[in-house]
Amino acid sequence: MKDLFGKALLDYQNGNYTEDLITSTSISDEDELPLPYLFRDFKDMPVLEQKALKLANGSVLDVGSGAGSHSLYLQKKGIKVKAIDISKGAINVAKQRGVIHAVEMNVLDESESFNTILLLMNGTGIFQELSQVSKYLTHLKNLLKSGGQILIDSSDIKYMYEDEDGGFWIDTNANYYGELDYFLSYKGEKEVPMKWLYLDFNTLKLACETVGLKCELVLEGEHFDYLARLISV
Repeated sequence: MKDLFGKALLDYQNGNYTEDLITSTSISDEDELPLPYLFRDFKDMPVLEQKALKLANGSVLDVGSGAGSHSLYLQKKGIKVKAIDISKGAINVAKQRGVIHAVEMNVLDESESFNTILLLMNGTGIFQELSQVSKYLTHLKNLLKSGGQILIDSSDIKYMYEDEDGGFWIDTNANYYGELDYFLSYKGEKEVPMKWLYLDFNTLKLACETVGLKCELVLEGEHFDYLARLISV
């Protein structure tokens, strides 16, 4: 990984903002990801994220913390937060912005326990593929303190396969339709492609049941997105 995401965040943080990140997937064209959006305040966050942050309590693990916007909001409320991200640049930015406990780390290497685990901005993305969902959910469950919760959001992207007649062109012989290849570029440089998973609620709920987690639908967004709360059975 070249950590172009981290480079972009560092540029913005250090006043060198000249262009945005460019993203695309195996089923969508290039689109801009505005850097200012990654530094947003609570009032500018989507309703699903606001709801998740309001529900967070106790000690919190912010997975895929990015520039640290969620962690900063919780810190200001007096909540103890650990922010983790695989991007070294993102963690540097989070620290510069005032996140007290920010660590460059893959969530699978985490061993502490928490009351709340946050996975936001399509939190299921880090699972990468449907075949890995159970592994990640089991690990996350093991990180929960008694009575703890996992707050995770995602989208059902089935709509992206809809044709003009209202039918769907999903290849039933292919992998799960939410498994995508994700491409990112910044200032003309391309990142190593990565796997990214969008998970519909029913599939997430079924996966949770198989590992001993209860999956509750907390809130639905305006565009096939949702926030779920997972608790140990």
